[in-house]
Order: sequence, then C-alpha cells, then structure tokens
Amino acid sequence: MVETSTATTGRLVREFGAYGLVSAVGLIADMTVLALLVSRANVHYLAAATISFLSGSIVVYALSVKFVFRSRRIDRRALELSAFVALGAAGLLINAIVMYLAVAVGHLNFMLGKVLAAGCTFGANFLLRRYFLFSPALAAPARAG
Repeated sequence: MVETSTATTGRLVREFGAYGLVSAVGLIADMTVLALLVSRANVHYLAAATISFLSGSIVVYALSVKFVFRSRRIDRRALELSAFVALGAAGLLINAIVMYLAVAVGHLNFMLGKVLAAGCTFGANFLLRRYFLFSPALAAPARAG
C-alpha cells in the first residue's frame, strides 16, 4: 500500500517527535557515561565522548525499533544495529569536532560542549537512519508492456 502525501507527512512528524524523545533518553545515557568516564575514571574527554556516544547509540537503537519506526528495511537485527551505528559515525564525527571546538578552542566545560554537540548531530542522525533503515520500501515503478 502506498501512503498518501498527507499520511507520509503525518508519519514523518510523529517519527521525528518520537525520535526526539528516545534521543533524549539516549543523550542522558551518553552524558552519564561521559561524566563518569571523565570525572571518575580520568579518561580524556575525547575518548570518553566516543565511548559515551556509542553507548547512547545503542540505547537509541533499542528504543527506536521498539517505539519509533514501524518500517524496517533490514530483516537481520544484528546487521540493522551495525548499520544504525555505522550511520551514526557521521554523527560521531560531528560530535568529536564540536566537542574539540567547544572545549579546546572555546574553553567551555566539556558537558556544555556535549550539549552543543548533541544539538548538531540530532537532525543528521534522524534523517540518515530513517532514510536508509526505517523508511517504507520504495514502490517499484510500473513496468510497461
């Protein structure tokens, strides 16, 4: 069944809002791991930001497939999780750049840098993941003849 434009827009808005909520939960996990690694384990903030970002990604994946996206393009869950995290690599790159600029160049607290980095990665991650992993399969064009 092909969705109408209005139905597609409504679905996209619902998914975006729900993804925002699950991303907030993932961000809490991410920032908690970051704070613990930097403050308690004395891990460098960039290494800690990478580890915490991946931790948050796993939380977002689990919640996204349960509560956000109804369509799934990949049947094998391990492959889907791998692709989800791989697409997050773009976000991880943005995360690292923003963290570096905020902390090393801007002399901001690492947690404030994390808030800025999270804001910069949210939209890109949603669009990439929805398009490549969770959008309905494209209808095949009608064949002539």
